[in-house]
Amino acid sequence: MGTLPTLFLSHGAPNSLEDSEWMETLNTLGRSLTDVRGVVVLSAHWVERGIFAGPLAPSPLIYDFYGFPERLYRVRYPAPPGAELFEIIKSLPGMPPITAAPGRGLDHGVWVPMMGLFPAADLPVLGLSLPGTDPARLYALGQSLAPLREQGILVVGSGGMTHNLGALIPQENAPSVPWAHAFDQWATDRLEASDALSLIDFRRKAPNAALAHPTIEHFAPLFVAMGAAGETFRVSFPVDIFRYGSLSLRSAAFWSPAGSSKPEQSPRP
Repeated sequence: MGTLPTLFLSHGAPNSLEDSEWMETLNTLGRSLTDVRGVVVLSAHWVERGIFAGPLAPSPLIYDFYGFPERLYRVRYPAPPGAELFEIIKSLPGMPPITAAPGRGLDHGVWVPMMGLFPAADLPVLGLSLPGTDPARLYALGQSLAPLREQGILVVGSGGMTHNLGALIPQENAPSVPWAHAFDQWATDRLEASDALSLIDFRRKAPNAALAHPTIEHFAPLFVAMGAAGETFRVSFPVDIFRYGSLSLRSAAFWSPAGSSKPEQSPRP
């Protein structure tokens, strides 16, 4: 079994399920990932004061959105619950305290991209809460999760490369607006340079950071995925799509160099 990459997926909205280009791209990515035995997802839609984990038993999905067509509230994704994954994570060296949330179902930041990535729903999926949104802390959490990659467990951060719902243009395929394009390009350049320090300090260093992310929770999962990949990582962008002018669905796959799945220390901004 080889070392898996880690993923940052921009999950869009619930109706992204009906975006055939996006779903097909995720499905292609999923088919390229071999030897996956389980998936751990940290979603922008689950932020707590600590780290919680669920579901550990069969639980209904969470439809944490409103105003969408009724058919989206009938979607099912019956992935096996993640009780075994929870036990593995608890035993990781240096893992912060983690609390069981047995009946906490998967929110749409998890099940929407999982339906594209692994549509058969035959892999156990465990949601982990983000313990706040401090980038350096989340990067360190990613470091703690890095050994999962050698055990066939895929670590996924689910959020958005840009996320300003008040700035969306009504036309789905509207050209990307300059401020969103500039932020997306800056993030791409810094990821390609393995520049974790600048990304962690994005509020000060990135162009248009406040416009791209009026609140940080959708960018926050990136730091977990990046931290789990190693200090010097290789990155590819399996999804490179804009929707509604300002919504970047860019997603990243992180690969650490051979023999280097975990950095020695967290960078500090």
